[in-house]
Amino acid sequence: MSFLSCILPILKIYLLGLKVLLAQLFSRPFKLPVMPRQDGKVAIVTGGSRGIGYEVVRHMASLGAHVIIGGTDEREGLTAVRRIREEHKEANVEFQKLDLASLRSVRQFVQGFDGRGLPLHILVNNAAVMLVPQGRTEDGFERHLGVNYLGHFLLTRLLLGKLRDCGKCGSRSRVVTVSSSAHRVGEVRLDDLNGGRCYSAHTAYCQSKLALLFFTAHLQRRLDREGSAVSVCAVDPGVVDTALYRHLWPPLRLAQGAVAQLLFRTPAEGAATVLYCALEEEEERGGGGYWANGRREMTSPPTLDLRLQQGLWDASCRLVGVAQD
Repeated sequence: MSFLSCILPILKIYLLGLKVLLAQLFSRPFKLPVMPRQDGKVAIVTGGSRGIGYEVVRHMASLGAHVIIGGTDEREGLTAVRRIREEHKEANVEFQKLDLASLRSVRQFVQGFDGRGLPLHILVNNAAVMLVPQGRTEDGFERHLGVNYLGHFLLTRLLLGKLRDCGKCGSRSRVVTVSSSAHRVGEVRLDDLNGGRCYSAHTAYCQSKLALLFFTAHLQRRLDREGSAVSVCAVDPGVVDTALYRHLWPPLRLAQGAVAQLLFRTPAEGAATVLYCALEEEEERGGGGYWANGRREMTSPPTLDLRLQQGLWDASCRLVGVAQD
């Protein structure tokens, strides 16, 4: 590939980021309305120890849900649990080890969850890496692809039976996946998912977020065909002041600190649409779709390509070792 074809995605993502920041400057963040109680419901939130995920867990726990944080850092996870319990004495929240960079860890997490006999009403696929140095997961996948997409793909597939069992008319189970506006400059290359031809962390990140939208749309269509009461949607939380940006080019990372208070959303503001999609009554918001700042939005045209959706689904099933149907 030419130098231009490799550098162009990098320019696109920073221009897109500038556009999003300007939009946030001149718009009010979505304010989460009062949500219904979630007593008796069980939720799993990946990456729930900090940032957007932590705010999702904290709010769900305050409404009476039993929330399980899935994450890699046990100390950070237990600290998050302690903080939430200090704020809400009756909070039913816990931490369980889950490394999305390891298909073995994902399977062990699900096996442990299944062994407890708990139901599952809400799955929030929130954990992510962004612009990390080039590397491979335990299973040989490019890190953005493996953590952001394939780990969540397998986790969702393995938990789908529980979600189907808990879904019912008027109170559907929910799968809420945190994507990004970066999907708009992404491209899914089925013949080079690991980015071996011309690696760019920026390209890999955008591809992983676009892949999540393909998965979301395709899974919702399959569930609708079989009549399952499970709603699957993707959320763009906006540009949020979290540790996700720590791998930015150093001058931009310094600029982040200077402008974050003015232009970035807070983690609580970034979590608002995630919570809305996970907790609002179905008739209020409708099922599925792509959501940003509290409302449904159109995605980029490639996400509507049904053949590409199916192709990615088939490839993903092969890569993680699950049946296609």
